[in-house]
Amino acid sequence: MYDALLAETVTITGHGGDAIEAYSARPLTAGPLGSVVVIHHMPGYDAGTKEMVRRFAAEGFNAVCPNLYTREAPGASPDDASATARALGGVPDERLVGDVAGAAAYLRGLTSSNGRVGTIGHCSGGRQAFLAAAHLELQAAVDCYGAFVTGTVPEGFPLQVQPIGHLAKDLSCPLLGIFGADDQYPSPEAVAELEELMKAAGKEYEFHSYEGAGHGFFAVDRPGYRPQAATDGWAKILDFYRRHLSA
Repeated sequence: MYDALLAETVTITGHGGDAIEAYSARPLTAGPLGSVVVIHHMPGYDAGTKEMVRRFAAEGFNAVCPNLYTREAPGASPDDASATARALGGVPDERLVGDVAGAAAYLRGLTSSNGRVGTIGHCSGGRQAFLAAAHLELQAAVDCYGAFVTGTVPEGFPLQVQPIGHLAKDLSCPLLGIFGADDQYPSPEAVAELEELMKAAGKEYEFHSYEGAGHGFFAVDRPGYRPQAATDGWAKILDFYRRHLSA
């Protein structure tokens, strides 16, 4: 079986027609293939996120991660870029939606695309994956422990974010939620609130929470990494995408 991949830095058209940096990976096969927009977490457009993009390509999907901090800190290290973005209050919601729309258009424009696009994000990216799915025509969305989809933003929180659970009624696609039972952002109560909103809106969803796992349990380079939960979570993500992004 031919298993070559192409992974490279590309330029895509983001919100407002801006040219932004992105990291792309895709199988070198004719397709047709489903596609994934990877939304990076607050620590930035980093090596771990790029590895995730390559993982999706190895699993048979076209994938791209837009650098959401291109405008604020072009060429900066992930740590410096995220610090700059945090100091400015984070990525505005409207701009995020425009950048994901540009990433989806890039993926749909590939000759190997089947036209079906999903999105995924962890932490801040989980909230943004939900946000994108409420504003764009997507075929699948994955929220990995996205903070402040529901719940209350603590006083003094550095990012200018508000809960967006009321947008559940606007979701264009099925939602997969992956959560840690020991997390506080989102807490189990916030996850339960989101589930009630999904039920009330009549939307298709599946949620999975892992005991003994807190925030960031997918991150292999962090103390909170939980191999068993992460392995099972990856299996659920890939199964979800194969069901909803296949031709």
